[in-house]
Parts: sequence; C-alpha cells; structure tokens
Amino acid sequence: MGQNNLFDHTETAFTLKSDSELERAYFLFKMISKEPLVRIGTAVTNFAIKAHLPVQGLIRATVFDHFCGGVSEDDCLPVVDKMFTKGVCSVLDYSVEGKEEEAQFDAVLNKTLELLEFADQKNAMPFGVFKPTGFGRFLLWQKKTEGTPLSSEEELEWKRVEERFDIVCKKAYDCDVALLIDGEESWMQDAADELVAKMMRKYNKEKAIVYNTLQLYRHDRLDYLKSLHEESRVYGFKVGMKIVRGAYMEKENERAQEKGYPTPICKDKKHTDQNFNDTMRYILENVSDISVFIGTHNEDSSYLAMKLMEELSITKNDFRVWFGQLYGMSDHISFNLANEGYNVAKYVPFGPVRDVMPYLIRRAEENTSVAGQTSRELNLLSQEKKRRKL
Repeated sequence: MGQNNLFDHTETAFTLKSDSELERAYFLFKMISKEPLVRIGTAVTNFAIKAHLPVQGLIRATVFDHFCGGVSEDDCLPVVDKMFTKGVCSVLDYSVEGKEEEAQFDAVLNKTLELLEFADQKNAMPFGVFKPTGFGRFLLWQKKTEGTPLSSEEELEWKRVEERFDIVCKKAYDCDVALLIDGEESWMQDAADELVAKMMRKYNKEKAIVYNTLQLYRHDRLDYLKSLHEESRVYGFKVGMKIVRGAYMEKENERAQEKGYPTPICKDKKHTDQNFNDTMRYILENVSDISVFIGTHNEDSSYLAMKLMEELSITKNDFRVWFGQLYGMSDHISFNLANEGYNVAKYVPFGPVRDVMPYLIRRAEENTSVAGQTSRELNLLSQEKKRRKL
C-alpha cells in the first residue's frame, strides 16, 4: 500500500504554516523538550497571571496562538476556515476549567449551545464538545458514582445537571451536529457514563449524535463498551464513542495507591496501546452500530485504523469514522490523513488567555512526559525547514 510512510510528508503537514510560524513552532517544541524549563516557565507564568502582570501579549504571541484558536469563537474563524481549505475540520473547545458555581455551569451550557448553533452554520465544524464537570460539581459526580446518598439540596442540583445535559443533547439533535462529551477521572466517570447512555437512548435512534469518551489507559473500558453495545441492540440506538488513551494517569495511580484500591490504569504503555487498538478494532468491526472519533497522536494506531478500514471495506470518508488531533500538535497526522480523503477534525481550544492557561500548561507538561512526542515534532519541523531552504 505504501501508506506506512504517509506521515513523513512534511510539505503536506505544514502546508498552512508560514516560515515564521514554522520557526515559532520549532522554538516552542525546543523549549518544551527541556523539562526543567517547562517547570520554571509554568511557575513564572502562573505567578505572572495571578499577579496580573502584563504577560498576556507574550503568551498570546507564543504558546497561546500555537495551541489555541483564539479568545472567542469569532476569533477562531480564520483558523477554522484556513484548515478547512485543506479538508481539516475543527471542534471548537471552550477550554475554561475548574469553575464550581451554578451560574458558571449555566454559562458553560449557554456557551455550548451557542457553539452548536455556530457549528450548525459551518461545514467546517461537524462537532460540539463539553466536559461533564462543566455542567456540575465534581463532588456531585463523585457522590453519584460512589452511590453516596444525596441531600435534598444535592438532589435538586443533580436534576439541574441532568437538565443541562438534556438541553444540550436536544440542541445537538435539532442542529444535526454530533456532540463529544469528554471523559474525566474514574471516580466520577460511572455517573457520567450512565447519564450519557441515557442521552444516547433518547437522541441516537437514527445515528450517533451523542458521543461518550473511552479513556483506554483504563483496562475496563472495552468491556464497558461491549455491554453498552449489547444495550444499544436491545433498546435500538446507535453508540457514539470518542476513543483516547487518557489524560489523568498520574492522578489515577496516586489516588489508587493512597486509597488502597487496585489502579484502573493498564500496567504499562504497551498494554494501553494494545487496549486502544483492540477497542478501535472492535468498533470498526461493528461500525453499523457504533460511530467513532479516533482521538490519537499515535502514528501506529492511525496506520492500523487505515488498514482496518481498508480490510473492512469502510470508505475513507464514511461519516461514522473520524480521526482527531489537538490543534498545534501532530499536523503530520491530521493534514496527511485529510489529504488522503479521511475525515479529520482538530480540537481547537479557545477562551480568554488567563482562563485557558491551565489547559496550556497541561499540554506543555503532557508533551514533556509523552516519550518521543516532542522529538518527533521537532524532527519533522526541522525536516520541513530544510526542505524549504532547498
């Protein structure tokens, strides 16, 4: 097939980057590759933002504009439109984290509804997205998951969470825009899974509109998917799933150790990769019942998905199969896949600079901790710089 070097095509990967943007990306990943520097930079940035020092311009010109689409949805439009010229869609992700008041949850709900309307107007935006904790307190999710009885006040609070979910899923259904619901920590996830499954039963009758997320560093997730698949056959609905490796590993392992229960996390990277690939295979083999958003920066998994699609005679642009990466990362995967005719969408975070900082810091830390991620980016960027010089 000659496909196994597809991701080496740097000209396609960086086709939208000007020379100066290429230099900036190279500089950024060079910085991120030095771990102590990330720690210092993170501390300084946090301090500067808390102290209201005028660092926003600097952050905006470097790390923010590389990993984020803008400060508002309108601000993101040039990025969205530009990527779409190369067949890469966008998932606008309002990345303001860690707010815990009711007014804030309603604000996130309204923002998500606005984004669904926004997406409804644009072919370049096939998905909406939100996090369960954007609609309700973490502790409430945790109590529901643990089966702890709720006070009458909390019962009302939970009802509001369910209402927010229903409002946004109905909106997605009415707009015919698929909705990705992010996965979070295992000790709140059961309650989220249950509520999302309830929404699937209601809104996924004809096709997948509501998508849950499987974090496949958890060894129990494929079994969970299989039981949900069974349920979908009984109740007659389609399953929508975003699959990712996972984002809270250190936290998960630490808590398991501290509380003395077996960790839900696969014992090593190899088992996680295997779990991800097995789950992806299961979904593609059952694509008539399950639609998938393959969220991965892993080249091997991406090649495997292409191979499986070919073996199973799934066309490249089948609306039930999407590939996704984060904006500012793995352009060599996104743009080369799109160039081959696959469905590709980038997660494009946006929001006020100071509110999006926790997200950006997590990305920088993630890049330092994922073996090979940063060096691969650097390698490709320098190859492209050389190619352009010639």
